[in-house]
Amino acid sequence: MLAEEASAAVDASAASPWWRGAAIYQIYPRSFADSNGDGIGDLRGIIERLDYVASLGVDGLWLSPFFTSPMRDFGYDVADYRDVDPVFGTLADFDALIERAHALDLKVIIDQVYSHSSDQHPWFQESRSSRDSARADWYVWADAKADGSPPNNWQSVFGGPAWQWDARRGQYYLHNFLTEQPDLNVHSPAVQDALLDVARFWLDRGVDGFRIDAINFAMHDPELRDNPPAIDGGKRTRPFDFQQHLYNQSHPDIATFLEQLRQVTDSYGTRFTLAEVGGDHALAEMQAFTRPGRLNSAYGFDFLYADTLTPPLVARAANDWPEDAGWPTWAFENHDAPRAISRWVSAEHREAFARTKMLLLCTLRGSITIWQGEELGLPQVDVPYEHLQDPEAIANWPQTLSRDGARTPMPWNGEAPNLGFSTGRPWLPAGENHRLLAVDAQEEDPRSTLAFTRECLRLRRVHSALRDGEMQVIEADEQLLVFDRHDGCEHLRCTFNLSAGAPTFVAAGMKLLSNGEIGERALGPYAAVIEEIA
Repeated sequence: MLAEEASAAVDASAASPWWRGAAIYQIYPRSFADSNGDGIGDLRGIIERLDYVASLGVDGLWLSPFFTSPMRDFGYDVADYRDVDPVFGTLADFDALIERAHALDLKVIIDQVYSHSSDQHPWFQESRSSRDSARADWYVWADAKADGSPPNNWQSVFGGPAWQWDARRGQYYLHNFLTEQPDLNVHSPAVQDALLDVARFWLDRGVDGFRIDAINFAMHDPELRDNPPAIDGGKRTRPFDFQQHLYNQSHPDIATFLEQLRQVTDSYGTRFTLAEVGGDHALAEMQAFTRPGRLNSAYGFDFLYADTLTPPLVARAANDWPEDAGWPTWAFENHDAPRAISRWVSAEHREAFARTKMLLLCTLRGSITIWQGEELGLPQVDVPYEHLQDPEAIANWPQTLSRDGARTPMPWNGEAPNLGFSTGRPWLPAGENHRLLAVDAQEEDPRSTLAFTRECLRLRRVHSALRDGEMQVIEADEQLLVFDRHDGCEHLRCTFNLSAGAPTFVAAGMKLLSNGEIGERALGPYAAVIEEIA
């Protein structure tokens, strides 16, 4: 790229908010780095590894929950929204993490769990104590039917009815997830105010934004109408899959609450708000949640649970977000989904595919998140049943592929005990198939997936067309994906072979970055090339 074009790219990046087109590295604190040898990762361990995160070329990091919790769902069951669980450290450690990250020019976003809390949270303890308590309506309570059965037919994500009888109140309470995760009644103005105060608490400590967990579960149908049966022929491994989820989630008033949240975050300057949205109507909800005055961005599960990565899938996902439809964020992997390398390609092509997949992620229009270890090309770990920790996998064994296999400890040193994650026994077994892919081995190899990831992120950072430009899909057949990224400064052609074949390929311009075999007329298996068009 010419010098003046590079300067224009920098100027364009400076003119946009930091999160627009940003690359964010997701860290699961339990599994990233253990500083004290207890086998569980912690905030001090993260601080010690922040130089590595910064070296990748990402704009920031997203921390999965580290709040006080009984850990029935490993932090997504919050017992105190304003404190750090002792297993991870202290608020002082969190403050030190923020300070060090900002010194490295890394933004920090954290999870917020607004749809439910832990049943150990003082709010719930008070709510269940009496129908007349000050927080009696802070959770979703309902009387039994005349025959003693639950109020309706809603099912929980983790299996079984979404209602749990509570003898203290003589009523059922709603839990869309575990029974230990009662649903907050976010219809209540008092609950909304309390949650907004939680947001202010962390913004006051310097966080740069929030990833909001399962936000479309935050409000229910107050009439408690039954969900109708599912009408599609999709895979059904849980009772939850047998229903259309019209009434237990996705209430239209969620958007009004998000407008209040946005007002709070905007009062602190440029902060990033990112919604996680799943379900059959995810696209419509994501776009509703990201309208002006609501959240900055949203991501769903287009790729996270996809069995294969195909050109038509990528084209459809990209075309679902035209210029006037808000700003998407993309993830190929995260803490809730099996590693993409193991889902999308056979073992013989994993190394090439890991690079091509990363290059594709870094060229999509939108912001992106990279799951810890994705930059190394890590495959899924086969965690034996007796070592499982994931409550969903245990409840639905063997139909649900365990999330634990993607949450195993980060491999820092292939020669060290527990791959350098901890001097103690890790909470999940380290993956033996990660030994040769450990950070120390890849740091020494300029041809490694880690090195290629850094180059992909550098490319995204210096080319304004990739970070904030328009995207136009040119071709998307069973093998070849071709799209253009362009803005007022440059025009890039992105070509991907997402197959083991060798489709016809015609060069379009000056090659900027490539992976795999790039012939005069064909792309090799899982090869890709980014070109600049004059």
